[in-house]
Amino acid sequence: MIHRFENNGYYIVLDVHSGAVHVVDKLAYDMVGLLDEVMPDQCPDTVINSLKGENTLQDILDTYTELLQLRDAGQLFSPDDYEQFADRMVSSPLKAMCLHVSHDCNLRCKYCFAGQGVYGGKPKEMPFDVAKAAIDFLVSKSVGRRNLELDFFGGEPLMNFDVVKKTVAYARSLEKEHGKVFRFTMTTNGILLNDKIADFLNREMNNVVLSLDGRKEINDAMRPNVGGKGSYDTIVPKYQRFVEQRGDKDYYVRGTFTKNNLDFTKDVLHMAELGFDQVSIEPVVSDPSLPFSIQEEDLPRVFEEYDKLAKVILDMKKQGKSFNFFHFMLDLDQGPCAIKRLRGCGCGNEYAAVDPDGRVFPCHQFVGKPEWQMGDVLTGEYDLDAKARFARSTVYSKEKCRDCWAKFYCSGGCNANNQQYEGDILKSHTLSCELEKKRLECAIMIKAGLAEE
Repeated sequence: MIHRFENNGYYIVLDVHSGAVHVVDKLAYDMVGLLDEVMPDQCPDTVINSLKGENTLQDILDTYTELLQLRDAGQLFSPDDYEQFADRMVSSPLKAMCLHVSHDCNLRCKYCFAGQGVYGGKPKEMPFDVAKAAIDFLVSKSVGRRNLELDFFGGEPLMNFDVVKKTVAYARSLEKEHGKVFRFTMTTNGILLNDKIADFLNREMNNVVLSLDGRKEINDAMRPNVGGKGSYDTIVPKYQRFVEQRGDKDYYVRGTFTKNNLDFTKDVLHMAELGFDQVSIEPVVSDPSLPFSIQEEDLPRVFEEYDKLAKVILDMKKQGKSFNFFHFMLDLDQGPCAIKRLRGCGCGNEYAAVDPDGRVFPCHQFVGKPEWQMGDVLTGEYDLDAKARFARSTVYSKEKCRDCWAKFYCSGGCNANNQQYEGDILKSHTLSCELEKKRLECAIMIKAGLAEE
């Protein structure tokens, strides 16, 4: 399978099944577009006749010879060696858990998928006995795994900071006995961040996600506090101090763009100007009836902005003054393992979420939906049939994904979004797919541009 595209003046050919990326001239680009998936040893007359108007016969034949060399090296029109593994996908031991320590929030973000942090219920904090049971559940269900991941989530997890501290201490106390190593992450809106909390996060959290939507007017329009006042002036100085103190440990500032700021390059650059060198800004995925939701009609404008942002980042990288933009970070050398390429994040299989009452769900976006409950950490209940269903959710079990060039990069997309907007975890959410494919093209273009250096 071949995917060709032009971006910012680069002609790029991606051989999907080998993962090989080729930056070519226009002749080779056009030639690949005229070839079938099976490339003959001799240049077909139809190809020659189509190209000879603008190219000499010798150039056409020489280019064809170069493409044949790529084919013979397994880097062009390569066969699909992945599908044979799709039917072998089996349930894997649990390795990651999202712990909802707080179903309450001190912000009222307008696009919040969690209903201002309460997930359709009432404000609630996770008691330590539930958090402790969740750790025990993760350890018991992770047989054969050494490295475990735990994400403190909400609502706003710092509203239950005492339980966060106790949970970390308890998990650490089990590591030696059970041969485990915990990696902790927290996602926070920063309102309660202070030096004492920052010291703890910098000591214990392997990664910290800081929520900010960019420019003050953009952030404050979508992320007000309970009283309706914007959060920008409160959180930005705290974030700057936190990042300065964090040193070389992982973090990133994560934003959301909506229909109201389709010029989101300005927000990305603003965050970089604030001193944040690890930045993410993602399109809102929300009820299409809401006024700020991105619609299919907005895609051309969004694509134009992604191209603009990619060009800006490439130029900055060439000048040695770049920052990392999460959605343009792509490993073309090795990439994820075969299982991750086929199955993605592990939602419902290797990954689970636990609500304040101890109920287990496939991931944080399924929390609050009783029909998706998979178990309970207090009783040890765990629905292995549901777990196996998610294990079988691969790019080959999703009709739209099987013949999509981006399948090994997005791994079938987000199961929660698929269920929410398409009614089935096996039906890919079209809008999300189109956005992801554009981001991938931009990421590949940046790699191509840097390869010229």
